[in-house]
Amino acid sequence: MSVQRLGIVGAGFMGSGIAEAAARSGIDVTLHEPQSDPLDRSKGQIDQSVARAVKGGKLTDADAAQLMDRIAWTQSLDDLGGCDLVVEAVVEDVQVKGPVFQRLDALLPDAMLASNTSSIPIAQIASWTQDPRRVLGLHFFSPVPVMKLVEIVIGLDTDTRVVERASLFAEQIGKHPIRTKDRSGFIVNMLLVPYLMAAVRMYEDGFASREDIDNGMKLGAGHPMGPLTLCDFIGLDVLYAVCDSLYEEFKRPEYAPPPLLKRMVVSGHHGRKTGRGFYEYA
Repeated sequence: MSVQRLGIVGAGFMGSGIAEAAARSGIDVTLHEPQSDPLDRSKGQIDQSVARAVKGGKLTDADAAQLMDRIAWTQSLDDLGGCDLVVEAVVEDVQVKGPVFQRLDALLPDAMLASNTSSIPIAQIASWTQDPRRVLGLHFFSPVPVMKLVEIVIGLDTDTRVVERASLFAEQIGKHPIRTKDRSGFIVNMLLVPYLMAAVRMYEDGFASREDIDNGMKLGAGHPMGPLTLCDFIGLDVLYAVCDSLYEEFKRPEYAPPPLLKRMVVSGHHGRKTGRGFYEYA
Protein backbone atom coordinates (compact mmCIF):
# COMPACT_ATOMS: atom_id res chain seq x y z
CA MET A 1 0.00 0.00 0.00
CA SER A 2 2.93 2.38 0.50
CA VAL A 3 4.01 4.67 -2.32
CA GLN A 4 7.42 3.76 -3.70
CA ARG A 5 7.59 6.15 -6.62
CA LEU A 6 5.97 9.57 -6.76
CA GLY A 7 5.42 11.74 -9.81
CA ILE A 8 4.87 15.49 -9.55
CA VAL A 9 3.69 17.73 -12.38
CA GLY A 10 4.72 21.31 -11.70
CA ALA A 11 8.13 22.21 -10.27
CA GLY A 12 7.15 25.50 -8.67
CA PHE A 13 7.34 26.33 -4.97
CA MET A 14 4.66 23.81 -3.96
CA GLY A 15 5.72 21.00 -6.30
CA SER A 16 9.35 21.33 -5.20
CA GLY A 17 8.32 21.29 -1.55
CA ILE A 18 6.26 18.12 -2.04
CA ALA A 19 9.23 16.52 -3.81
CA GLU A 20 11.57 17.37 -0.95
CA ALA A 21 9.18 16.07 1.71
CA ALA A 22 8.70 12.78 -0.15
CA ALA A 23 12.41 12.30 -0.85
CA ARG A 24 13.20 12.90 2.83
CA SER A 25 10.97 9.91 3.58
CA GLY A 26 12.80 7.59 1.19
CA ILE A 27 10.44 7.86 -1.79
CA ASP A 28 11.82 8.16 -5.33
CA VAL A 29 10.43 11.30 -6.99
CA THR A 30 10.18 12.36 -10.63
CA LEU A 31 9.46 16.07 -10.99
CA HIS A 32 8.16 17.35 -14.34
CA GLU A 33 8.14 20.73 -16.06
CA PRO A 34 8.07 21.18 -19.85
CA GLN A 35 10.72 23.94 -19.71
CA SER A 36 14.25 23.79 -18.30
CA ASP A 37 14.23 27.12 -16.40
CA PRO A 38 11.60 26.05 -13.81
CA LEU A 39 13.48 22.79 -13.30
CA ASP A 40 16.70 24.71 -12.64
CA ARG A 41 14.90 26.96 -10.15
CA SER A 42 13.43 23.88 -8.47
CA LYS A 43 16.86 22.32 -8.05
CA GLY A 44 18.14 25.54 -6.54
CA GLN A 45 15.18 25.81 -4.16
CA ILE A 46 15.57 22.25 -2.89
CA ASP A 47 19.36 22.62 -2.64
CA GLN A 48 18.93 25.69 -0.42
CA SER A 49 16.26 24.06 1.72
CA VAL A 50 18.35 20.91 2.23
CA ALA A 51 21.43 23.00 3.04
CA ARG A 52 19.45 24.85 5.74
CA ALA A 53 18.36 21.50 7.19
CA VAL A 54 21.97 20.31 7.31
CA LYS A 55 23.10 23.57 8.92
CA GLY A 56 20.32 23.26 11.49
CA GLY A 57 21.29 19.69 12.36
CA LYS A 58 18.10 18.17 10.95
CA LEU A 59 19.95 16.25 8.23
CA THR A 60 23.45 14.85 7.93
CA ASP A 61 25.53 15.45 4.81
CA ALA A 62 24.98 11.82 3.84
CA ASP A 63 21.21 12.14 4.32
CA ALA A 64 21.20 15.28 2.19
CA ALA A 65 23.10 13.58 -0.62
CA GLN A 66 20.72 10.60 -0.58
CA LEU A 67 17.71 12.92 -0.59
CA MET A 68 18.93 14.75 -3.70
CA ASP A 69 19.72 11.43 -5.41
CA ARG A 70 16.09 10.35 -4.98
CA ILE A 71 14.78 13.28 -7.07
CA ALA A 72 14.84 13.27 -10.86
CA TRP A 73 13.91 16.39 -12.84
CA THR A 74 12.50 15.87 -16.33
CA GLN A 75 10.96 17.76 -19.23
CA SER A 76 9.23 14.61 -20.51
CA LEU A 77 5.91 13.64 -18.98
CA ASP A 78 6.51 10.07 -20.21
CA ASP A 79 9.19 9.72 -17.52
CA LEU A 80 6.38 9.57 -14.93
CA GLY A 81 5.34 6.16 -16.25
CA GLY A 82 5.45 3.56 -13.49
CA CYS A 83 4.65 5.98 -10.65
CA ASP A 84 2.27 4.77 -7.94
CA LEU A 85 0.92 8.27 -7.39
CA VAL A 86 1.10 11.50 -9.37
CA VAL A 87 0.39 14.87 -7.74
CA GLU A 88 -0.45 17.77 -10.04
CA ALA A 89 0.82 21.12 -8.75
CA VAL A 90 0.51 23.48 -11.73
CA VAL A 91 -1.17 26.89 -11.77
CA GLU A 92 -4.82 27.25 -10.68
CA ASP A 93 -6.15 27.32 -14.23
CA VAL A 94 -8.51 24.69 -15.65
CA GLN A 95 -7.10 25.36 -19.13
CA VAL A 96 -3.75 24.11 -17.86
CA LYS A 97 -4.88 21.37 -15.47
CA GLY A 98 -7.33 19.75 -17.91
CA PRO A 99 -4.77 18.69 -20.55
CA VAL A 100 -2.39 17.54 -17.79
CA PHE A 101 -4.94 15.11 -16.36
CA GLN A 102 -5.96 13.88 -19.79
CA ARG A 103 -2.34 12.98 -20.53
CA LEU A 104 -1.77 11.42 -17.11
CA ASP A 105 -4.94 9.37 -17.52
CA ALA A 106 -3.62 7.84 -20.72
CA LEU A 107 -0.04 7.42 -19.47
CA LEU A 108 -0.82 5.91 -16.05
CA PRO A 109 -3.99 3.78 -16.23
CA ASP A 110 -3.47 2.26 -12.77
CA ALA A 111 -1.91 5.05 -10.69
CA MET A 112 -3.63 7.32 -8.17
CA LEU A 113 -4.03 10.82 -9.58
CA ALA A 114 -4.16 13.74 -7.19
CA SER A 115 -4.36 17.51 -7.45
CA ASN A 116 -2.88 20.05 -5.05
CA THR A 117 -5.61 22.50 -6.05
CA SER A 118 -6.86 24.86 -3.39
CA SER A 119 -10.07 25.87 -5.16
CA ILE A 120 -11.01 23.81 -8.24
CA PRO A 121 -13.59 21.04 -7.56
CA ILE A 122 -12.15 17.53 -7.62
CA ALA A 123 -15.28 16.41 -9.50
CA GLN A 124 -14.29 18.73 -12.35
CA ILE A 125 -10.72 17.42 -12.34
CA ALA A 126 -11.94 13.80 -12.27
CA SER A 127 -14.15 14.49 -15.30
CA TRP A 128 -10.99 14.87 -17.38
CA THR A 129 -10.16 11.18 -16.78
CA GLN A 130 -11.73 7.89 -17.79
CA ASP A 131 -11.78 6.55 -14.22
CA PRO A 132 -12.79 9.17 -11.63
CA ARG A 133 -12.55 6.58 -8.85
CA ARG A 134 -8.76 7.04 -8.69
CA VAL A 135 -8.81 10.86 -8.56
CA LEU A 136 -8.72 12.91 -5.36
CA GLY A 137 -7.25 16.06 -3.89
CA LEU A 138 -4.04 16.24 -1.85
CA HIS A 139 -3.89 19.82 -0.66
CA PHE A 140 -0.52 20.61 0.92
CA PHE A 141 0.36 23.79 2.80
CA SER A 142 3.32 26.09 2.33
CA PRO A 143 6.17 25.61 3.03
CA VAL A 144 5.57 21.90 2.48
CA PRO A 145 8.72 20.55 4.22
CA VAL A 146 7.64 22.36 7.41
CA MET A 147 3.84 22.35 7.45
CA LYS A 148 2.39 19.10 8.79
CA LEU A 149 -1.14 19.22 7.35
CA VAL A 150 -2.52 17.62 4.19
CA GLU A 151 -6.19 17.87 3.25
CA ILE A 152 -7.49 14.65 1.65
CA VAL A 153 -10.25 15.89 -0.66
CA ILE A 154 -12.75 13.16 -1.54
CA GLY A 155 -14.58 13.53 -4.84
CA LEU A 156 -18.06 12.18 -5.55
CA ASP A 157 -16.62 9.07 -7.18
CA THR A 158 -13.31 8.65 -5.31
CA ASP A 159 -12.83 5.03 -4.26
CA THR A 160 -12.51 4.46 -0.49
CA ARG A 161 -9.37 2.38 -1.08
CA VAL A 162 -7.78 5.33 -2.86
CA VAL A 163 -8.66 7.57 0.09
CA GLU A 164 -7.06 5.10 2.52
CA ARG A 165 -3.93 4.78 0.43
CA ALA A 166 -3.62 8.55 0.06
CA SER A 167 -3.96 8.94 3.83
CA LEU A 168 -1.21 6.39 4.35
CA PHE A 169 0.98 8.28 1.86
CA ALA A 170 0.51 11.50 3.85
CA GLU A 171 1.56 9.71 7.02
CA GLN A 172 4.43 8.06 5.13
CA ILE A 173 5.95 11.49 4.45
CA GLY A 174 5.37 12.75 7.98
CA LYS A 175 2.14 14.68 7.45
CA HIS A 176 -1.17 14.67 9.31
CA PRO A 177 -4.08 13.96 6.94
CA ILE A 178 -7.55 15.38 7.46
CA ARG A 179 -10.46 14.38 5.24
CA THR A 180 -12.88 16.77 3.64
CA LYS A 181 -15.70 16.64 1.15
CA ASP A 182 -15.24 18.17 -2.28
CA ARG A 183 -16.36 21.77 -2.14
CA SER A 184 -14.48 25.00 -2.79
CA GLY A 185 -12.12 25.95 0.00
CA PHE A 186 -12.22 22.51 1.65
CA ILE A 187 -11.73 22.97 5.42
CA VAL A 188 -8.86 25.39 5.93
CA ASN A 189 -9.56 27.98 3.24
CA MET A 190 -13.28 28.09 4.04
CA LEU A 191 -12.32 29.22 7.53
CA LEU A 192 -9.19 31.20 6.69
CA VAL A 193 -10.26 33.27 3.68
CA PRO A 194 -13.09 35.25 5.39
CA TYR A 195 -10.65 36.17 8.17
CA LEU A 196 -7.98 37.34 5.71
CA MET A 197 -10.46 39.29 3.57
CA ALA A 198 -11.85 41.01 6.69
CA ALA A 199 -8.31 42.22 7.41
CA VAL A 200 -7.88 43.46 3.82
CA ARG A 201 -11.20 45.36 4.00
CA MET A 202 -10.23 46.87 7.34
CA TYR A 203 -6.97 48.13 5.85
CA GLU A 204 -8.70 49.25 2.63
CA ASP A 205 -11.19 51.33 4.64
CA GLY A 206 -8.40 53.04 6.58
CA PHE A 207 -9.74 51.66 9.85
CA ALA A 208 -6.26 50.78 11.12
CA SER A 209 -2.68 50.57 9.87
CA ARG A 210 -1.31 47.34 8.45
CA GLU A 211 1.06 47.02 11.41
CA ASP A 212 -1.69 47.49 13.99
CA ILE A 213 -3.96 44.99 12.25
CA ASP A 214 -1.19 42.40 12.20
CA ASN A 215 0.02 43.10 15.74
CA GLY A 216 -3.55 42.97 16.99
CA MET A 217 -3.91 39.36 15.88
CA LYS A 218 -0.36 38.36 16.83
CA LEU A 219 -0.38 39.84 20.32
CA GLY A 220 -4.10 39.72 21.02
CA ALA A 221 -5.02 36.34 19.56
CA GLY A 222 -1.69 34.53 19.74
CA HIS A 223 -1.34 34.08 15.98
CA PRO A 224 2.25 33.49 14.82
CA MET A 225 1.71 35.82 11.84
CA GLY A 226 -0.63 38.74 11.22
CA PRO A 227 -3.31 38.40 8.50
CA LEU A 228 -1.78 40.88 6.04
CA THR A 229 1.67 39.33 6.43
CA LEU A 230 0.06 35.93 5.87
CA CYS A 231 -1.64 37.24 2.70
CA ASP A 232 1.77 38.29 1.38
CA PHE A 233 3.24 34.91 2.30
CA ILE A 234 0.50 32.92 0.56
CA GLY A 235 0.54 35.14 -2.53
CA LEU A 236 -2.13 37.71 -3.32
CA ASP A 237 -2.72 36.20 -6.76
CA VAL A 238 -3.36 32.80 -5.19
CA LEU A 239 -5.74 34.31 -2.63
CA TYR A 240 -7.61 36.19 -5.33
CA ALA A 241 -8.16 32.97 -7.29
CA VAL A 242 -9.36 31.17 -4.14
CA CYS A 243 -11.74 34.03 -3.31
CA ASP A 244 -13.17 33.94 -6.81
CA SER A 245 -13.76 30.20 -6.57
CA LEU A 246 -15.38 30.43 -3.13
CA TYR A 247 -17.62 33.31 -4.14
CA GLU A 248 -18.62 31.58 -7.37
CA GLU A 249 -19.72 28.50 -5.43
CA PHE A 250 -21.38 30.05 -2.37
CA LYS A 251 -22.22 33.66 -3.37
CA ARG A 252 -21.48 34.86 0.17
CA PRO A 253 -20.04 38.37 0.60
CA GLU A 254 -17.37 37.25 3.06
CA TYR A 255 -15.66 35.34 0.23
CA ALA A 256 -15.71 38.18 -2.33
CA PRO A 257 -12.24 39.64 -2.98
CA PRO A 258 -12.08 43.33 -1.97
CA PRO A 259 -11.36 45.86 -4.76
CA LEU A 260 -7.94 46.63 -3.26
CA LEU A 261 -6.88 43.00 -3.63
CA LYS A 262 -7.80 42.98 -7.33
CA ARG A 263 -5.85 46.18 -7.97
CA MET A 264 -2.78 44.85 -6.20
CA VAL A 265 -2.89 41.61 -8.20
CA VAL A 266 -3.26 43.30 -11.61
CA SER A 267 -0.41 45.66 -10.64
CA GLY A 268 1.90 42.70 -9.99
CA HIS A 269 2.04 43.22 -6.22
CA HIS A 270 1.66 39.56 -5.28
CA GLY A 271 3.43 39.56 -1.93
CA ARG A 272 6.78 38.14 -0.90
CA LYS A 273 7.41 36.34 -4.19
CA THR A 274 7.33 39.62 -6.16
CA GLY A 275 8.93 41.78 -3.47
CA ARG A 276 5.83 43.84 -2.78
CA GLY A 277 2.39 43.24 -1.34
CA PHE A 278 0.93 44.81 1.77
CA TYR A 279 4.58 45.15 2.78
CA GLU A 280 7.77 45.60 0.77
CA TYR A 281 10.48 42.94 0.75
CA ALA A 282 14.13 43.22 -0.19
